[in-house]
Amino acid sequence: MTDSTQDLAAHVQELFGAAITDARESLGELTLEVRRDEIIPVCTRLRDDPALAFAQLMDVCGVDYLEYGRESAAGVRSGPRFAVVYHLLSLKYNRRVRLRAWLDDEMPLIASVTGIWNSANWYEREAFDLFGIVFEGHPDLRRILTDYGFVGHAFRKDFPLIGQVEMRYDPEKQRVVYQPVSIEPRVLVPRVIREEGFAKG
Repeated sequence: MTDSTQDLAAHVQELFGAAITDARESLGELTLEVRRDEIIPVCTRLRDDPALAFAQLMDVCGVDYLEYGRESAAGVRSGPRFAVVYHLLSLKYNRRVRLRAWLDDEMPLIASVTGIWNSANWYEREAFDLFGIVFEGHPDLRRILTDYGFVGHAFRKDFPLIGQVEMRYDPEKQRVVYQPVSIEPRVLVPRVIREEGFAKG
């Protein structure tokens, strides 16, 4: 870690104690692992503490670690499947910090940070739509990118590439209808060009 990153990590760990389970530098930024139930007090303090001043939320995204860390022999994933990642910016000190909170596999749920940063609204809706992560206390948690009749969450690793249903306009009913997917899944096989098939000359 650089000196400034080390100072920031030490200050944050002193402030939050057990709420921060890990701190490390990754891609030139400090990444803090935050306990899920502590996300609101940690984010509030990161924004309001004059020595930190992370006034701007740049992004909130979901992550699906379904296949990550699987051991070839056992085939078992270690650790939770879902996480939420927050990217914060301090304009005052020109530095960034990344927060990651791990979620439960069966019901990925975390408190909404829309009360801290208004910009979280659409980011959280996107993570809900694409990953199925529920942000408790969000003022209007509904799909934002997919259609209202969409089945499933498209960015989950176990979501089929061809989707669950397809949509088309039915001229007899004069409306859009949903039906099971009618296309066959494509298998992409790399094309192999062999040198022996060409005449030399």
